Amino acid sequence: MTAVKIDRLLIPAAIVLLLAAPIGARAASADAVNAGAAPAASDNSGTATDSAIAPAAAGPADTGTAVAAPTAPAAAAADADPDAVVAQQLHGLASGKFDTVLGNADVRATVDAFYSGRNYAPIWLTSGSPNARARAAIDYLRHVDADGLNPADYPIPDFAGATDPISQAQAEIRLTASVITYAHHASIGRVHWTRVSGDISYDQKAADPADVLGAMVSAPDVATVLDTYEPHDPAYVALKGKLAEIRAGKDSAGPAIPDGAAPKLGTKDARVPALRERLGLSGDGAIYDKTLADAVKNFQQEHGQKPTGLLTQATLDTLNGRDADRIADIIVANLERWRWMPHDLGSTYVIVNLPDFTLRVIDNGKLDWTTKIVDGKPSTPTPIMSAEMKTITVNPTWNVPPSIVANEYLPLLRQDSTILARMGLNVTRNPDGTIHVAQPPGPNNALGQIRFNFPNKFLVYQHDSNQKYLFATTMRAASHGCMRVEDPAKYAEVLLAITRPGEGYSADRVRRMFGVNENEIKFNNPMPVHLTYQTAFVDDSGKLQFRDDIYGRDKDLLAILKNDQQRAVADIAIERKDNAVRRELLAMPESAFGSGVFGQNFFARLFTNPFAAPSVLPAAPRGHGGQQRRADAH
Repeated sequence: MTAVKIDRLLIPAAIVLLLAAPIGARAASADAVNAGAAPAASDNSGTATDSAIAPAAAGPADTGTAVAAPTAPAAAAADADPDAVVAQQLHGLASGKFDTVLGNADVRATVDAFYSGRNYAPIWLTSGSPNARARAAIDYLRHVDADGLNPADYPIPDFAGATDPISQAQAEIRLTASVITYAHHASIGRVHWTRVSGDISYDQKAADPADVLGAMVSAPDVATVLDTYEPHDPAYVALKGKLAEIRAGKDSAGPAIPDGAAPKLGTKDARVPALRERLGLSGDGAIYDKTLADAVKNFQQEHGQKPTGLLTQATLDTLNGRDADRIADIIVANLERWRWMPHDLGSTYVIVNLPDFTLRVIDNGKLDWTTKIVDGKPSTPTPIMSAEMKTITVNPTWNVPPSIVANEYLPLLRQDSTILARMGLNVTRNPDGTIHVAQPPGPNNALGQIRFNFPNKFLVYQHDSNQKYLFATTMRAASHGCMRVEDPAKYAEVLLAITRPGEGYSADRVRRMFGVNENEIKFNNPMPVHLTYQTAFVDDSGKLQFRDDIYGRDKDLLAILKNDQQRAVADIAIERKDNAVRRELLAMPESAFGSGVFGQNFFARLFTNPFAAPSVLPAAPRGHGGQQRRADAH
């Protein structure tokens, strides 16, 4: 009987003690009982073992910043599972105190939902200390400068100084915030492209915070997951490697070449032997000869300098490694623009490098064909974007934008109702009384005789040109924004061999189609087109190349990155209002008639969405008002 009475007394006492313990601790105790009191899993797999983390209380949130002293039995339970107490503090932080760490309301809600789904169990802490997952993430964030990012943008919390549940919970959320911020920047850019120019457009989506955190929990290798958010195109990887070389000073090995006046060709200079050695040339003597001057010119070209062949002070600075920071900045700007782009360009695509004035067709990951292009002037830059080419128009009609009609042609018509007809333009009246001006297909068409169409908000396209002399120049920024292709018939052959294989579209066949009848060739599958701005890139031989910052994109981007005030908000998109007239200006080909006012509004016509109010035709002169607008071929 005595034993029975003792048992009856002990059972209520145990219940009282259990109820006195925190809910998370009770859950941990229950898990231990159900598991036969198995020991917690060890932290040696590269990530924390979530089964060892007890869930947090599901009751009312802790709204204070301090935790009430637990009773002795509860304290013992908490000591057995300190992560349960951290979970309670995380639950409390979620009640409005995430705001101090997570500034974005949507991110706060996502993070709260993620932790709530785990009963606020920490993901970076195990037994009150940073686990292998945390250590891997911290190590990765400390080295993101390899991708041209600044580790200071992803602060590491002081876990060593976090000795109580409150500070540990705060450290947990701070590391979560840094990881989410990094994934955002790596996936779409540290600086949102809208901050740089209105002539840029991408629709890439940032990494979802819930997906990022979920990947952190489930991944066997945190560093590998974090690395997936960066681009991995071979061009990006090669440029990243060059950044490491520049920073390591590999391009400036050897003793410094003394400063001094630039030697003239054929003159003697004591620095010639050292200069020859630095540039990898053989030879004797101290004469600054043509071979050496050509080597200097190539070095200048590769390092973004004007290729004069003169041993200028800027060239000496680069040779001696004093220019490494400037070069690194240019590479950083280019790595950032790669983050704006689709991280998967596709296996087959067209890629344009605007500062290099080149177009390349990649088929199944290999270079198929390349050609020269002419692109926009600095005042009318070709936009940076990605789109899909869907058709080629042979013998295109050139439809003049409504704004050009209103501003340029109506005044002419008021003076002479036949002037546009004499210029070879068709003037027709729509049923609503508005005017339409077009140049019919033919060899004198301002678009040339072929146009490559990839619908986009800027209304730009690629086309033929009757100004072939421009392709002989080095600096080919000469259009209103569209791109002119040096050999458009060959370009059509290459594209159609990919998009309509086996149909025999040779360059000769395409040329035989040139005439006065518009012909639309539709692709079986769209071809991705990437218009890029690469002022630094690694060429096919592995050499680092630089090109002029023709549109000032490097300058504007680096100004943001180097300004603390602008950096603080640089990853937030801003709204840029569309300018209909500017869009139409970008879509204008260079005039075959020399007036510079003609244009094209092909995509507005395609989508029946004009960007400016159409103009009403003045009273039609006798004999010129009865034409109807002809149907456009698509």
